[in-house]
Amino acid sequence: MIRLGCGECINSLAVIPVLPANFFGDNEPDSKSICRQGDNYLRVVLTGGAGFLGSHLCDLLIAKGWDVLCIDNLITGSEANVAHLLPNPKFRFVKQDVSSGIQVDGAVEGVMHFASPASPPDYLKYPIETLKVGSYGTHNALELARAKKARFLLASTSECYGDPDVSPQPETYWGHVNSVGPRSVYDEAKRYAEAVTMAYHRHHGVDTHIVRIFNTYGPRMRLNDGRALPNFLYQALAGEPITVYGDGKQTRSFCYVSDLIEGIYRLFESNEHLPVNIGNPHEITILEFAERVRALVGAKTPIVFRELPQDDPKQRCPDITKARRILNWEPKVNLEDGLQRTYEFFRKQVASTGPTR
Repeated sequence: MIRLGCGECINSLAVIPVLPANFFGDNEPDSKSICRQGDNYLRVVLTGGAGFLGSHLCDLLIAKGWDVLCIDNLITGSEANVAHLLPNPKFRFVKQDVSSGIQVDGAVEGVMHFASPASPPDYLKYPIETLKVGSYGTHNALELARAKKARFLLASTSECYGDPDVSPQPETYWGHVNSVGPRSVYDEAKRYAEAVTMAYHRHHGVDTHIVRIFNTYGPRMRLNDGRALPNFLYQALAGEPITVYGDGKQTRSFCYVSDLIEGIYRLFESNEHLPVNIGNPHEITILEFAERVRALVGAKTPIVFRELPQDDPKQRCPDITKARRILNWEPKVNLEDGLQRTYEFFRKQVASTGPTR
């Protein structure tokens, strides 16, 4: 176990491209919304904070007045995602594997557990690490929340529903999951994480929250992430054929990252303890999505088809009735605007680094 003091951080990180001024769209954080406890700012420990979603959550938390202790082992996260926050006295970064234990000095009012490989290529490359961070890592984060009497939020996933035979998927659907297939290292890790989170709530009285995250996109996704949008954009920008798996008729629902982060924060501040879906219910086929990306980039490259990976879901669409009702939340950024913002980020990234993987 490693003890993390307030002053331990990494100070030599690369600078990332500045995000456009309208990145958050209608969800621009309100600088007047400051979280305080007496005369002190509140502090949150965010595991996986240097990842795609975690880094955007760091931005929002700091904008709302939180001090953020970001912990990440960087096996899939990136130092560049949090480089712009290092000069901010409200931010600290620690490189550490939370599966090995977490001990933080001082007061902590919130713990948010986002640490985990999340894309199929990542969790298939790191199967044991994925299972450990979903089990040991979740337990360690929950123990920290219990010791500090802090509220806790688990980043779970729509993969808990597996390859669903119900669509859209409500939180009450128990799922259709292959517990021993290649994807089970991620699916079952998250299903276990949900179970232990609810156990800590019921047995220890920890103030817990569970968000089931559906497909999300936006700036700071990795070009070699392996998910649909980074693949399509990279291939289109590089002039390569765009790869679609299966016949392309499988569906996904893509939520822009600022919408997702706003929904997560509202859940964190709520009194809801059971899982809540956060995602965009606008469903689109993967083939149509590839065609829209190709048109956006202006690429002339063909679309090629490859064998569908085992247990790849045929449909993925959230029922967000619960989020609308208890969080007064729904996505605001449409797919056209979100794709344009993401394309600009990737275009600049490819221009500065070259089309290499």
